[in-house]
Amino acid sequence: MLQVKNMTFGYQDKPIIENISFKADRGEHLSIIGESGSGKSTLLKLVYGTYDLDEGQIFWGEHKILGPKYNLIIDPEYMKYVAQEFDLMPFTSVAENIGEFLSNFYPEEKQQRIAELLKVVELEAFAKTKVKLLSGGQKQRVALARALAKQPEIILLDEPFSHIDNFKKQSLRRSLFKYLKDKQITCIVATHDQEDVISFSDNMMVLHNARILAYGSPKDLYNNPKDKLVASFFGEFNLMKNLGIVYANQLKVVPKSTIEATVKKSYFKGHYYLIEATVNEDTVFFEHDTALQKGLNVFLKVIK
Repeated sequence: MLQVKNMTFGYQDKPIIENISFKADRGEHLSIIGESGSGKSTLLKLVYGTYDLDEGQIFWGEHKILGPKYNLIIDPEYMKYVAQEFDLMPFTSVAENIGEFLSNFYPEEKQQRIAELLKVVELEAFAKTKVKLLSGGQKQRVALARALAKQPEIILLDEPFSHIDNFKKQSLRRSLFKYLKDKQITCIVATHDQEDVISFSDNMMVLHNARILAYGSPKDLYNNPKDKLVASFFGEFNLMKNLGIVYANQLKVVPKSTIEATVKKSYFKGHYYLIEATVNEDTVFFEHDTALQKGLNVFLKVIK
């Protein structure tokens, strides 16, 4: 289990992380979300031991995680950290990069392990390709496989799909997070992308103003957003008088209600349209099966 107790850290008297405590069990997927500059990446680096804490303690099981004041080399055997910058060997192949730290005493097992991880990150066709010839997204996938090569107990991922094309992200997410769950590897992901979170996380932590603004399962936080920052992560929402936070998909057109809206614009979103409208001069958004004509008056009802 990862245990973080009263963690505080800052730069030149500016708090980045302030009195934060949380835990993550073996095999748990914990996602850290928040605005740019909220401290997501810093938190991962503190857990990895990159920086010295101002206050607090971090433990992985019985191991106390300490910073550079205590460790000349930061890279605990049981933990791996994948940053947005990749530390790869550009002039060797994808397979050689993945297997760099695997023992050569067992060549057959080494090749099996490399093949397994090539499949996880969907790079089988590039096994013999030199890394310098890969795209940024492909390099990111090599970095993920390389971090998993020696099967760590916990892995820290900082925006793990940021360089990967959208058409590849969906299948890669499913493959990677299934592998981590099957192997019971604890996973902590810092991300701004809701698709990295909703379907895969056991718990989410929302950082704001150096503190934890919200903590819970994706379902709990979606159903009970305590702040508009939390709601904004899940999609378009409205802040409505006497109703609080209402997601666009919770407003439905009905024959008659107390909420009358005037349509301003329809945005095509694939299988639905996002409708921008006004209610008593306030802008609201709701979802509808078809586009609606500008100026049309409709009645809306909140249906959760």
